[in-house]
Amino acid sequence: MQGELWRWSAVDLARGIRDGVISSEEAVRSSLDRIAAVNPTLNAVVEVLTDEALASARTADAQRRQGQALGPLHGVPVTVKVNIDQKGHATTNGVVAFRDIVAEHDSPPVANLRRAGAVIVGRTNTPAFSHRWFTDNDLHGATRNPWNAALTPGGSSGGAAAAVASGMGAIAHGNDFGGSIRYPAYACGVAGLRPTPGRVPAFNPSAKAERPITAQMMSVQGPLACRVADLRLGLLAMAAPDPRDPNWMPVPLQGPAPLRPVQVALVPDPFGDTAPEVSDAIRSAGRWLSGAGYAVVETKLPRLGEAADLWHRLVVGEERRVLEPAIRQFGDKTALRNIDGHLRYAPPMDGDAILEGFATRLSLMRDWSLFLDRFPIVILPVSHELPFRNGLDQEEDEVVITKMMDAQRSLLAFPVLGLPCVSVPTGHAAGNTPVGVQVVAGRFREDLCLAAAEVIEAHASMPSPIDPR
Repeated sequence: MQGELWRWSAVDLARGIRDGVISSEEAVRSSLDRIAAVNPTLNAVVEVLTDEALASARTADAQRRQGQALGPLHGVPVTVKVNIDQKGHATTNGVVAFRDIVAEHDSPPVANLRRAGAVIVGRTNTPAFSHRWFTDNDLHGATRNPWNAALTPGGSSGGAAAAVASGMGAIAHGNDFGGSIRYPAYACGVAGLRPTPGRVPAFNPSAKAERPITAQMMSVQGPLACRVADLRLGLLAMAAPDPRDPNWMPVPLQGPAPLRPVQVALVPDPFGDTAPEVSDAIRSAGRWLSGAGYAVVETKLPRLGEAADLWHRLVVGEERRVLEPAIRQFGDKTALRNIDGHLRYAPPMDGDAILEGFATRLSLMRDWSLFLDRFPIVILPVSHELPFRNGLDQEEDEVVITKMMDAQRSLLAFPVLGLPCVSVPTGHAAGNTPVGVQVVAGRFREDLCLAAAEVIEAHASMPSPIDPR
């Protein structure tokens, strides 16, 4: 382990702090110095917690000296997204009207990170209402992609992805309802894990009402990091139980060993619209997995398009009742144009159609359960396009918006199916454009996703964290 501490992985930082090779204060100061150096350019961290973080780091160092039990992330600098509650800080969700909603209690992901010993160095940006694949808003401004300023950093966890890609923290918290961990990870050339619903507890004590049913069923909390091993460590910390979320499930993080060789379904072009660079990345991932002993087969997937369409019909249908009025009242111009695009893409449904949609969801989940019994791992695109140019969702051309929505079908299907996924980078296309693939496994088999993603990562040339390009 050499070089500036902000370049170290979370695994190495945790080991170094535990063994007394470095102190938490040194690691945290390195992250804070890195934020000071690159955040003015990237605007990934919108609230820097210098005094609070240094005080926590000193406490962490004192606990190690006293021989106290140390958590898996003891003393490690991390970031948290501004759309979840962190005691003493505003849960802005990127909305001007919410800037004074100061949390009185930690949400479960924050509480679990603290219990694991992590030191929170800052809070990361999100689009207004966390509802875009782009990250800018009237309250905090725009987050820039560290690889290429002309590209989106992704959304809604764009601040989280840009922060870890540039070394501002070893692990970033994010959440994923419609790709908001996986797509920013893809766009910023880092790794991101969407856990199985029920794996990581979630609840915002500041919320005035419970989340809509589709969010309860499909929205998850998870980690982003430069290294897949750090995702595993972040999941270990974040997946601890919390009685405030009755949907949390006590499922072991390590499942039974699969039959060998593990069968992999490789899907380079699921809808016939995948960019050549993305299809090539998937085929490269297949070769790498084959070389590692996996049995890789190019095949078709069951009802993937139907699952993606159902996301739009159920989620956007419910947003007409809950989210759209709030955006009309409090959203900025980008949020308004974005929600209009989603509403045009997903036609309205009556109550009977919504109930029928939930019944269809179970049928889709069954077909995928049967498929994953044959192929425990699936490799397919995160997005069918390379990372979008900034502001694409603000264009008035409906053909452009429809193409953008279509490109995310492989992203949107899996919240409906309730499956864990990892977005893992594979390299670059022209113009410093990150490319990556999506690894999918059965429910609560994050371990299989992560193991396959580590094989892919070992062959990929992604020198992150990086200086902004």
